[in-house]
Amino acid sequence: MEKLSRRSFLRTGLAGFAGLTMVEPGSFNLKYTPEITVDKVKLGNSGLHVSRIALGTGTIGGSKASNQTRLGMEKFADLALHAYDRGIQFFDMADSYGSHQYVRRAIKSMPREKITLLTKIGTYEDGSDRNVPVRDSLDRYRQEIGTDYIDIVLMHCLMQGGWSNNRKHYMDGLSKARQEGIIKAVGVSCHNWDAMVEAVDNPWVDVILARINPFQSHMDGTPDVVKELLGKAKKNGIGVIGMKIFGEGSHVSDSEREQSLQFALTDANIHCMTLGMESIAQVDDAVERVMRLV
Repeated sequence: MEKLSRRSFLRTGLAGFAGLTMVEPGSFNLKYTPEITVDKVKLGNSGLHVSRIALGTGTIGGSKASNQTRLGMEKFADLALHAYDRGIQFFDMADSYGSHQYVRRAIKSMPREKITLLTKIGTYEDGSDRNVPVRDSLDRYRQEIGTDYIDIVLMHCLMQGGWSNNRKHYMDGLSKARQEGIIKAVGVSCHNWDAMVEAVDNPWVDVILARINPFQSHMDGTPDVVKELLGKAKKNGIGVIGMKIFGEGSHVSDSEREQSLQFALTDANIHCMTLGMESIAQVDDAVERVMRLV
């Protein structure tokens, strides 16, 4: 198969990636305005300003792979470069997605000070023989990503309350790394109501990644109770990033995308959102909609 240049890829990418989307290609607006780019927002009291949309790299992710990594290095890099050109300068990774090295390839030509890098560390209760020193994990992540520091590191996929007691090993290690400048902000990715309630009132937490959409799809409560809790987090100065904006791909028709983004931007009590985009068409669609609705 002939290797595509970036220019050729951008010219043909819409057709080439259409089969990877979960909606018909015709439902995307194939004409876009390149001068429209995503704005940046203050992420709570974290000290970070991030693009309102992050490029997620964990769609159907796990076991060191995701739909984004399954695109292959070159195609993912072209997707990420196009996203960067549209103002998406925030990259959402995780060790379990296997996406560090893919982002490394994509960002090598980007000014480091203009981008935000987020990754997630898998955790176990204290006493597990699977525990690895946090610094060792962070050193590996930095090497894989090709960066001296990581902007945000979250404890990944917390699924029960009590984590602030049984994961002190990780919290202490991440706090030390933050003090040393290896990372800038710490926090949690929540997949459980009790875990999120605990995070909202915990002064250790700089950033929460929370599931939120208007359809209560793959969420930890109704949209009303989740957005109320996230509003409390914002009042406490926590940066709130929304995920599962389209219900993990369950609500991706044209009208559902519009409804989901409208909800995220006006009613969900989040600062920004991560979207697991897999094609240039999806990037352009998200940018155009968000900047029209914001």
